[in-house]
Amino acid sequence: MSELIGKQVEVGTGETVYVGKLVEMNETEIYLESESAGWIVIPTEKVAFIRECE
Repeated sequence: MSELIGKQVEVGTGETVYVGKLVEMNETEIYLESESAGWIVIPTEKVAFIRECE
């Protein structure tokens, strides 16, 4: 997954799909920078998928 850092990604949870630039990811959290929402921090335990935007 580290190859996605710096790219526009979609991160899906059971409730929402977040879109933004993947800035950092670690064992507990994923950090996205979104143009509309600013910084988004998602707990990794809630992540269903991460994929590059097309």
